[in-house]
Amino acid sequence: MNFLRGVMGGPSAGPQPSGADTIQKLCDRVASSTLLDDRRDAVRALKSLSKKYRLEVGIQAMEHLIRVLQTDRSDSEIIGYALDTLYNVISNDLEEEEQDDSEEENSAKQVDDLGSQFTEIFIKQQENVTLLLTLVEEFDFHVRWPGVKLLTSLLKQQGPQVQQIILVSPMGVSRLMDLLADSREVIRNDGVLLLQQLTKSNAAIQKIVAFENAFERLLDIITEEGNSDGGIVVEDCLILLQNLLKNNNSNQNFFKEGSYIQRMKPWFEVGDDNCGWSAQKVTNLHLMLQLVRVLVSPTNPPGATSSCQKAMFHCGLLQQLCTILMATGVPADILTETINTVSEVIRGCQTNQDYFASVNAPSSPPRPAIVVLLMSMVNERQPFVLRCAVLYCFQCFLYKNQKGQGEIVSTLLPSTIDGNSVSAGQLLCGGLFSTDSLSNWCAAVALAHALQENATLKEQLLRVQLATSIGNPPVSLLQQCTNILSQGSKVQTRVGLLMLLCTWLSNCSIAVTHFLHNPANVPFLTGQIAENLGEEEQLVQGLCALLLGISIYYNDNSLENYRKEKLKQLIEKRIGRENFIEKLGFISKHELYSRAAQKPQPSFSSPDHMMFDHEFTKLVKELEGVISKAIYKSSEEDKKEEEVKKTLEQHDNIVTHYKKVIREQDQELEELKQRINTLTSQNEQLQATVTQQVSQIQQHKDQYNLLKVQLGKDTQHHNSHGDTLQMNGIQTEEVSKLREELEEWKNKHELLQGQLKEKDSVIEKLNSSQLEMGATEQSLQTSRFAGLEHSNELQKELEMLRSQIQLQSAEISKLQMENQKLQMMNTAADPLLGDSGATAATGSELEGRLEQEIKELKNQVKSLSEEKEALKQQLDSSTSTVAILQEKNTKLQRELAESKKEQDDLLVLLADQDQTISAQKMKLKDFGVAVEDEDDTESGDQGDEDEDGDEEEQDENAVCYHEN
Repeated sequence: MNFLRGVMGGPSAGPQPSGADTIQKLCDRVASSTLLDDRRDAVRALKSLSKKYRLEVGIQAMEHLIRVLQTDRSDSEIIGYALDTLYNVISNDLEEEEQDDSEEENSAKQVDDLGSQFTEIFIKQQENVTLLLTLVEEFDFHVRWPGVKLLTSLLKQQGPQVQQIILVSPMGVSRLMDLLADSREVIRNDGVLLLQQLTKSNAAIQKIVAFENAFERLLDIITEEGNSDGGIVVEDCLILLQNLLKNNNSNQNFFKEGSYIQRMKPWFEVGDDNCGWSAQKVTNLHLMLQLVRVLVSPTNPPGATSSCQKAMFHCGLLQQLCTILMATGVPADILTETINTVSEVIRGCQTNQDYFASVNAPSSPPRPAIVVLLMSMVNERQPFVLRCAVLYCFQCFLYKNQKGQGEIVSTLLPSTIDGNSVSAGQLLCGGLFSTDSLSNWCAAVALAHALQENATLKEQLLRVQLATSIGNPPVSLLQQCTNILSQGSKVQTRVGLLMLLCTWLSNCSIAVTHFLHNPANVPFLTGQIAENLGEEEQLVQGLCALLLGISIYYNDNSLENYRKEKLKQLIEKRIGRENFIEKLGFISKHELYSRAAQKPQPSFSSPDHMMFDHEFTKLVKELEGVISKAIYKSSEEDKKEEEVKKTLEQHDNIVTHYKKVIREQDQELEELKQRINTLTSQNEQLQATVTQQVSQIQQHKDQYNLLKVQLGKDTQHHNSHGDTLQMNGIQTEEVSKLREELEEWKNKHELLQGQLKEKDSVIEKLNSSQLEMGATEQSLQTSRFAGLEHSNELQKELEMLRSQIQLQSAEISKLQMENQKLQMMNTAADPLLGDSGATAATGSELEGRLEQEIKELKNQVKSLSEEKEALKQQLDSSTSTVAILQEKNTKLQRELAESKKEQDDLLVLLADQDQTISAQKMKLKDFGVAVEDEDDTESGDQGDEDEDGDEEEQDENAVCYHEN
């Protein structure tokens, strides 16, 4: 009884037992009592003591409490007390709350160690965690809620170990996901906290939770709670979403593919009155913006980031963020985070960058959002974090955006300057030459990003002229930068200008030439590098060495006094190569350089640490080794390198040309493929149409055949029906009519047979005439062939005569030539010769004889040609006769065919008449009239007599039939 009085608070007669003794007695009671009520009371007493005597209860009672969880699961009350007691022992939250009121408390570190030690004892047996997961499945509030709190505390103390146990437990994660669907908000909210601890830094559990439909449930909870206007539950859900998505590409892709990005748009709907935002709303909106940034972070794979950026533009999320950006009354930290979020949503995405360039601020007159943001960046009264965010936004707008770079640089060129409005270029120049070193640095870095990887704009920027003061001639922007650099301004300003110059001159030989054209630039750089200055100036020395190295590496030797070899000699004499390389290495060894190289966003703890830009660190990493090699190269190696460069350029040009040709061929190939696909589809459509039409035709044929068969059946049925009616009401008059019709058909049959005999005689005549014509035609053809042979012989004889005439004419011409020679000899001969008269006489006789022979030959040729003409006429007459005979023959054949056709028609008519006569006879037989068949083999006269006899017999039969 004294024990119960001590526990229940009643008066005691003896000395009070200590807490450890009381706890020991309660543990013995839990272990030994057989009654459930006693054990329940003991566990409830341990629960009440566990807050004050945490260490004692944890050491003595933990084993007994775990046994209660295993054996007394049927009683939810004792299970709830046991879970609450274990939670009080393991959790550090209660201890921290009572730390100010207790004098016996240790330090916070000891408290954390105590909870971690008890957790380690509990999870040493993995079955304990599995048992706890089973209890969390219970629907009873008094079991489920303390189970969730205990498991959350275990995860806080020993997260990785508990995560591994849950991961290997069957359906462990799935059991915990059911907590989000609990209708009791307390359990649901604590379930969210449990999943927060469960998903920390464990990609496997994050994937399981995501595929258990966590995104859908969490977004539903956020919507039910009022989005950004909700309470701390919305904050917990957003933290859990960040755990699931951050650095988890699989879950990010699942989130995008599930169209959950579209459900984020209502989060950022803000009204016109943005005054009086609650602290919870600011926190919620801040977490929402961070969640958007998780999806489009530059550290994600480029493909995943790009797809999320496009989805945010198409669903209107980017437009909603730009509305917050230009709204009034938005808290400064929300505005800063919104600028950072918009920056990463548009970074490297041309569509989003073009949209952002078109956004205007709600002012009169409207100004582009870029101009408004740059005004904040170069304004020294704006918060430092906001100015860094604007710089990051401008950098992201220009990242891989040559169009945007061109628009910014064009505002600096003389032909596009508008004096009535403030442009981005004017703001950058104003910030570049202001008295605020932070504005100088930001403007220099922003302008360097406008020139990043764009040689054309680097050359165009050389045209920019600045009016420094009234009455003085304008100077170029490049010259003004070097002038400010030589004036010895603040370190931050000089670092910014040197980064701008290094970016400007890299990979641009024309800019290097302009820089070296000023005779003061190289001595200034060599003087800065050669001096021994403090640690602050070492960074400037390193950047000067980098700028001088760029001037050597990208030098095209167009200036005689500043050729590569002369600049190397200058470095060797005034600085020393080793000293130059050492000063160049100061950049990459600087602590601020390492910080800037980690991520693109400029994040600095103070303005003094704002020294390096992320993109510039890439340039230094690229050029440091190249410049070091260039300094040690000889002139011959430089020449070889230039030749190699020219060869590579030529090769690149050839490759570019072939790439262009291949691209054009690919386009043509694609067009041809499209045409082939189009024609194939058309062909398939036509084939389908043809098949369909063929099937339709077949269907029509089948229907026609069915109708034809059905019509035949109907006709037969009608005839049979009519015959039946006639048989039922037959009269003698009908029989006589049928007999008369039969006589008429017989007469017609006889007439047709007579006509058929006449046609047969005509056909025989035609056949005989055809035979005669064939013989005549054959004789004509033989005569024609004979005439042709005779004409061929005549032609051969004519050819022979012609050849003889040609030979004789040749002999005549030969004799004429000899005659002429003789005449010439006769004329040239001596007149004293006595035989000249005889020679002349023989010559005249020879000529006469020749002329006579020629005349005879001509007569022969004439007679032969006349004979030839006669033969030709004879041949023409014979061919005309043959043609006439052929015409007659075809005419006779046509008549023969017509007569055959008429004969066939007559035969068809006779067959029809026979069928009709036989049908009539059948009808008469059906009526009982005796009808005899004709004998076709008998002669005509006998046939007539038989017909008369038949008619008489039919009359007698008919009379007999009527009498009957």
